[in-house]
Amino acid sequence: MKTADLIPLYTEEGESLSDASIPFYPRPTMVRDSFLSLNGEWELSVTDRGKPLYNGTIRVPFPPESLLSGVDRMFPEAASLLYEKEFTLPEGFLRSRVLLYFDAVDQIATVRLNGVVLGTHIGGYDRFSFDITPYLSQKNTLTVTVLDRLSDAVLPYGKQKRKRGGMWYTPVSGIWQSVWLESVPTEYVHGISTEASLTEARIAFDGIKDGVLTLTESGESFPVVNGRVTVSPRDVHLWSPETPYLYYYTLQAGDDEIRSYFALRTVSVGKDKSGTPRLFLNGNPYFFHGVLDQGYFPDGLLTPASPSLYTKDIEAMKALGFNMLRKHIKLEAEYFYYECDRLGMAVFQDMVNNGRYSFLFDTALPTLGLKKLDDRRRHRKKEQREAFLCEAEKTVAAVKHHPSVVYYTIFNEGWGQFSADEVTGIFRTLDQSRIIDATSGWFWQKDSDVDSLHVYFKPVRITPSDRPIVLSEFGGYSYKPAGHVSNTKKTYGYRLFSDREKLEAAVAELYRNEVIPAVKDGLSADVYTQVSDIEDETNGFLSYDRKVLKVDPDLMQKIAAELFSEFQKHTKAERP
Repeated sequence: MKTADLIPLYTEEGESLSDASIPFYPRPTMVRDSFLSLNGEWELSVTDRGKPLYNGTIRVPFPPESLLSGVDRMFPEAASLLYEKEFTLPEGFLRSRVLLYFDAVDQIATVRLNGVVLGTHIGGYDRFSFDITPYLSQKNTLTVTVLDRLSDAVLPYGKQKRKRGGMWYTPVSGIWQSVWLESVPTEYVHGISTEASLTEARIAFDGIKDGVLTLTESGESFPVVNGRVTVSPRDVHLWSPETPYLYYYTLQAGDDEIRSYFALRTVSVGKDKSGTPRLFLNGNPYFFHGVLDQGYFPDGLLTPASPSLYTKDIEAMKALGFNMLRKHIKLEAEYFYYECDRLGMAVFQDMVNNGRYSFLFDTALPTLGLKKLDDRRRHRKKEQREAFLCEAEKTVAAVKHHPSVVYYTIFNEGWGQFSADEVTGIFRTLDQSRIIDATSGWFWQKDSDVDSLHVYFKPVRITPSDRPIVLSEFGGYSYKPAGHVSNTKKTYGYRLFSDREKLEAAVAELYRNEVIPAVKDGLSADVYTQVSDIEDETNGFLSYDRKVLKVDPDLMQKIAAELFSEFQKHTKAERP
């Protein structure tokens, strides 16, 4: 069964993809010299209740539903995917321990090495690992059995749907991020936790006791005692989208050496000089001017053909004057967040939703005006609630290191929403250094740092509030550039335009007549829908294959300048 009747599209990176281009280093926040990629060709056999469906090869880390996997098939949900890879360790690779990493497998993965069960991992978006040292031999066989229970709606699944169409996209299963090995000494850094202020960074290294941290640029050294250190650089450079300064460092702890980085910056909620609630960056009112980013690609689906596609998307949006991406109900590979850190792009990070979606209750009625309800008795299944909280905690842990991540969205448009005030309290215990948007769109409760609005089918009108106001979704204007569209027969967007000039005029009118005037009433962030087209959706600034930019960068830069000027006029904020 094919994934869908879509026209195959490839990014430039997908067109030139080779196995040699797949092994990139996947963990820029904690780099070691020992690294062995297991990406590339694997054996794959798929069975459905004992009936063979596929027996051949697959290119990892691309999901079997994608063009780049070489499989390009969607299998029945009851199917079991069995991956197999043989490998040998290079001479000199083994130190004391060897660790095996899976950066993401959707959804339930049981891993074996040389016939020994290493363990089972549940959850489709987070990294997991095993110490495989006791089970290694001269020649090794690694197998991964994967099950995907998408229709159960218990585990977070995002925008995946087996019957794709409209705002729902081709689902993925199996391995969809990197598989890799590294060798470490007996005592090694297991993880890093960083908390930063405007003058110092407090860093904890799990797994080691003592060591020395040395800043790469200045050469300043700081002793690590009992796994902790406070780093106060002589020269203070604050991180912002305009000046994305990173302090790179090396940690030497016994026989272990890692390279990492941190940044100095704060985000908070406060009031400007006129008393209007605003979002703050580094102690000043700051307007986050953003785009919805769903992280889908025509040839790899959730997986880009190359991490350079992350870079290109970020740079393309910066060239349009944006300083923020809302990463929409997807947890990306770590390289995406590193590029946002390095290039200067703030990130509003969504949690990945679970629970069943109802068009009537989650979209139609709220669009007509039903925006408030008591959510304590919604989505009451204990298993579902526990799964959401478990995966949300993993998401926070995965992105907390990154200075670009400034904001968490817990629930989006009511999908899977339950007890939002209670869940917000849990988030505050996980991370007190980010802004929390408890309920994006509607079904607002009492405890959220912002008022979060979605406006598509009526003019943007902002009512002053005692909290900063975030227009967390709007726009969605559609234009289909010929030759760069997945579905020529169906179109999904909120206003349709026949050519680029009409689209540009409408976008400019939207910002200038509705968004910019709302700044005086407390609007502190905006999120236009969206970065790129996705399958039926053709409302991106970029075409799905990333080969067409639909709007003029000079026009968008002028709009951004007008927006920031209006914000500074009303807040008396310092220029970035």
